[in-house]
Amino acid sequence: MRALGEGDLPPWVMARDVIYRHVRTIKHDFFAATGLYQAEDGSRAIVKINRRTDFLGLPLEWAGRWLCNREVRCYHALADLPHVPALLGLVGTTGFIHDYIEGRPLAKGMAVPDTFFDELEQLLKTLHERGIAYGDTNKPENILLGDDGRPYLIDFQINFALHDFGRNPIARIILNRVHAADLYHLYKHKKRLRPDQLRPEEARIVQHRGILSCLHRFLTRPCCLLRRRTMKPLAKTGHSAAAGRN
Repeated sequence: MRALGEGDLPPWVMARDVIYRHVRTIKHDFFAATGLYQAEDGSRAIVKINRRTDFLGLPLEWAGRWLCNREVRCYHALADLPHVPALLGLVGTTGFIHDYIEGRPLAKGMAVPDTFFDELEQLLKTLHERGIAYGDTNKPENILLGDDGRPYLIDFQINFALHDFGRNPIARIILNRVHAADLYHLYKHKKRLRPDQLRPEEARIVQHRGILSCLHRFLTRPCCLLRRRTMKPLAKTGHSAAAGRN
């Protein structure tokens, strides 16, 4: 089931002439393994290696390369934005390394600064203007409150971008739908954490769940239930690393 089979993340990687050593594995699931690394000077980074092993006899390294290339292109397209971790380099044919963001993922009851959600909304709209939809704002663990009080987005694995799927009418329709879902989930987080800042038009969006959000839940719910039933016994036997953040 694991993306790297019986193997694990490399003990060290080099990026920009700096050696980063493996500290701990954050997550190792079907699609990718993610780990925390640290250099001698104390600077930390995240290494993510997408699937490179077969599954049920089917070669899937091509899928790992495709996922890696998509995410790397996204990081390149957003390299000038301070709210996105900087890409440091590639790791093999299916992996990459990026900066570690000092901060905490959004969580129930968390106190966030007054400017947090306005900055996050502007970040998402900047992505949208560049033909990219984040596609994963429903997961609060992918949105970090940095130690500097600013919002950060991590994990662009399921981003939807026109440069991947073409600038055709169908791709643009899907992109617009995912844009709407990005903002819908943003306003949901805002309602939970800063209801005092929720504008009337944002409240209306939250109250009327979009078609894409309903479809997303309908399609992913069975997969989530199956994954939980599969991963639980694997975790008990030590074949699955516990999930983490950043």
